[in-house]
Amino acid sequence: MVFDPLTITLALVAALCAGLVGSFALMKRIVLAGDVISHIALPGIGLAFLYHINPLLGGTVTLLLGTVLIWHLEKRTGLSTDAMIGVVFAASVAVGALVTPEEDLVEALFGGLASPTIYEFIIGLVLALLTIAFLLKFKDRLILTLFSPELAASSGVNVNRLNLLFLLVFSLTIVLGLKFLGALLVGSLIIIPAAIGRQLTHTLPSFLLASSLASIASVAAGMFFALAYGASLGPAVVTVAAALFGLSLLKKKR
Repeated sequence: MVFDPLTITLALVAALCAGLVGSFALMKRIVLAGDVISHIALPGIGLAFLYHINPLLGGTVTLLLGTVLIWHLEKRTGLSTDAMIGVVFAASVAVGALVTPEEDLVEALFGGLASPTIYEFIIGLVLALLTIAFLLKFKDRLILTLFSPELAASSGVNVNRLNLLFLLVFSLTIVLGLKFLGALLVGSLIIIPAAIGRQLTHTLPSFLLASSLASIASVAAGMFFALAYGASLGPAVVTVAAALFGLSLLKKKR
């Protein structure tokens, strides 16, 4: 098993985005949504396999459509984001299991190790840069909406639109990791590093830095173990991340 430079670069960039997005998701108390939203890609991936289309394209389309649907239903019904994500998640898993060819189901769930094409690499890099730019530009407004949506609105922040943009960036981050971790495990790269960062830090800059470093370290070490022992990349990355979280608990106690 060999990882080429494009694969390594894109995987590490995806890890950086996951660490940053996960930090804000944890503060917004929707970090578990990463594990759920990732499954919304399943119908698109399954249909792409069925009709011999790039599975990343299919997964991206259903993720973005599902994200907009969640945002719209949340506004229309008044239910929480978590509730809307749960409804769309259940439907997506059911449809995805029905349409995904059985021989491709494992790859859809756990990711494949095929190297990205130059076009996939460029698109992935652009998505990553857009994600980072969005978080840096809207960081203060996102934090303000956490503490008081009413104050944010009175300050001229369009809270509904900002929530939609964050959900879209959240979904794009999942897209970046789909190829490497699959729909089942990609959410873990958003959840666990953010939890590590929260355990070890007390200020926002250090929180963002620690989460990003934990995510990058998990992917880098997971790649090393996958190369050294022939393990699957997705499970190796998540196992390393979980081990790092365990270590963070020990350091916290001290």
